[in-house]
Amino acid sequence: MLSPLVAAFRTPDLRKKILFVIGIVILYRLGATIPSPGVNYKVVNECMDQINSGDNQVYALINMFSGGAMLQLAVFAIGIMPYITASIIVQLLTVVIPRFEQLRKEGQSGQAKMTQYTRYLTVALALLQSTGIVALASRGQLLPDSCKGDVLSDESVFALTIVVLVMTAGACVVMWMGELITERGVGNGMSLLIFAGISARIPSEGKAILDQRGALAFSLVCVAALVIIAGVVFVEQGQRRIPVQYAKRMVGRKMYGGSSTYLPLKVNQAGVIPVIFASSLLYLPQLILQLTAGSNDTSGWKKFMNDYLTDPTSWSHILLYFAMIIFFTYFYVAVTFNPEERADDMKKYGGFIPGIRPGQPTADYLGYVLSRITLPGSIYLGIIAVLPNVFLDMSSGGSASGLNFFGGTAVLIMVGVGLDTMKQVNSQLMQRKYEGFLK
Repeated sequence: MLSPLVAAFRTPDLRKKILFVIGIVILYRLGATIPSPGVNYKVVNECMDQINSGDNQVYALINMFSGGAMLQLAVFAIGIMPYITASIIVQLLTVVIPRFEQLRKEGQSGQAKMTQYTRYLTVALALLQSTGIVALASRGQLLPDSCKGDVLSDESVFALTIVVLVMTAGACVVMWMGELITERGVGNGMSLLIFAGISARIPSEGKAILDQRGALAFSLVCVAALVIIAGVVFVEQGQRRIPVQYAKRMVGRKMYGGSSTYLPLKVNQAGVIPVIFASSLLYLPQLILQLTAGSNDTSGWKKFMNDYLTDPTSWSHILLYFAMIIFFTYFYVAVTFNPEERADDMKKYGGFIPGIRPGQPTADYLGYVLSRITLPGSIYLGIIAVLPNVFLDMSSGGSASGLNFFGGTAVLIMVGVGLDTMKQVNSQLMQRKYEGFLK
């Protein structure tokens, strides 16, 4: 493992790319710790200490994706999530809007226009999200009720506007950083920034588990995390390879085709997107309940929400979470993978699956295989995602956020990003006749 790393740093252009990525990540983490103007940093730190020792799933989710920057109202508080949300929305709209579908088929020029639309939508979402966060902070509803003191030292319209503009500009800078990493560095820039945010929280969350539950529980959590990581790596590498044969054809005096290849269909074709969708929708009731119901509210609606929906240890919450992940896995795979389009592309270039006729029979076969491998992939995503909730139910209290960082969504993201980055480094090493990371 160390020899390919040494070989990577010995290669001048690859070394520059790796150091460039490290520099951008350092700048990103620096911006995630600098508070926005007008924020009472002392009060925010006291509230963060209470949140880290609590069991609030909404705060745990926000902390995980923002690296703790959002609740601190930092310059990069919004982070990369507006860009990811905009990318998913634009990708889903290609099925609904014919113009987007046409742009997607135009190649590089169409992709450039789609990227520009994604940027515009990112700015709009960042402005909307930063406005909502500042409004909640000024009303005292962003952080728990137990936090004492004003988070914002100046609540005038001008001061609040400055904070909103700073956070929106920070989100645009983060988007620019991610695109720079993708263009000039190694790996996917947006994914690496999320990876950096999650990794930055692991030491503090591990210390919280060690302080609250002791060395034995911390050791068990670490062992369980290693087992989960091994299982995630095994499934993420799994794929169904469908053989594809290309017929020979003459173009002028040259003969093309006649080769055999395969079409890889991953077991986890949807990635971590279904987990993000399900998490966001499932935590909306708890967020609405926090904003609308008071601390002394004893209504039946609040009791029902607390017992069956917002309690992460309740089996109704776990089963609903699991079912939503399976649904969104099938939904996202159906949107992003079109068997008819793949079958038409194969037929256009003279490719066929042995034993299957080109055209509609090939599309039907691809759809059948995809539906068969999506089921275990969705069950795998659901099991990994609900593991922190099951651990909480079997344990005697503790921090939900800590378990989220050692299992569940965080592990899926970190392992997926790590494997993708290693594959890109490996491909560049193989071009220079070095032995890669993945043998």
